[in-house]
Amino acid sequence: MDLVTQYLGRLPWKADITEIDIKKQAANAAERKAREAERILAAVPDGAALVALDEHGKALKSRQFAGKIDEWQATGISRVAFVIGGADGLDHSVLAKADLKLAFGTLTWPHMMVRAMLAEQIYRAWSINAGHPYHRD
Repeated sequence: MDLVTQYLGRLPWKADITEIDIKKQAANAAERKAREAERILAAVPDGAALVALDEHGKALKSRQFAGKIDEWQATGISRVAFVIGGADGLDHSVLAKADLKLAFGTLTWPHMMVRAMLAEQIYRAWSINAGHPYHRD
């Protein structure tokens, strides 16, 4: 069992992963990002908070991240869509629609590692908000 499946499987709700792969590569990065952005934005459920993982985003502590999710839930938002961009990063149209731009530091991470780190942080946020002892300060 991989880490993503392990952490998401611990959650009391269902979590889906949608991978968007652009089959026909564009000639340049801007075009690739624009094509990818169209598909990403079309996949975001209506009414969902959109979190874009971006190196220029906010570096939140786990409790701050959990607080943001709790805040959304308190205002009636029941779905959160997390977006990890392609090799060229995210198009400005995705970043402009993001409710939160989140950074996992200034290092560049492989996509599969980011998925695992994100899944763990989602589980950690749930545990913090639920009063579960998983997270320790």
